[in-house]
Amino acid sequence: MKIREYKIDSDFESIKDWITDERTHAMWCANRTSFPLQRENFNQLLADILSKDGDYPFVTIDDNGIIEGFFCYSLNKDTNEGMLKFVMVDPVKRGIGLGKEMLRQAVRYSFDVTNADAVQLMVFSENTRAKRCYESVGFTGRHTENDAFRYKEELWSRCNMVIKRSDSC
Repeated sequence: MKIREYKIDSDFESIKDWITDERTHAMWCANRTSFPLQRENFNQLLADILSKDGDYPFVTIDDNGIIEGFFCYSLNKDTNEGMLKFVMVDPVKRGIGLGKEMLRQAVRYSFDVTNADAVQLMVFSENTRAKRCYESVGFTGRHTENDAFRYKEELWSRCNMVIKRSDSC
């Protein structure tokens, strides 16, 4: 598995159908873009988060160049903390450790390339599968905001998780 920058002109077709239902979509992006993913809206989201937070989109690819995962990353220079957002993997390849390996590589990238002291992410507490994946890589809960997001009749808590350079694999 390798990390490379997301190619706005060609990579969308590979990831656009990975999220197949509205609830999973809401857990992935807190409804910051439309469901199902539409190229124009997704490109606008990427442009907005680049402008606002300095987030760059990345994909992970296998040895044949096939896209297996997606995430966005930025570095807060004031805190020297990296931030992962919009983490997702090809659903066909879930359950085989792909998400863990992608996260390990993203964390390594953060520490080795951007020289971050820590990497954080946000996950809804109700997204137990993602939360377990993050924990298995070494992320730990830092704080939780109860009832932070409404999805239909549900209220979800948002958990901030962090992995520090000193604690990483």
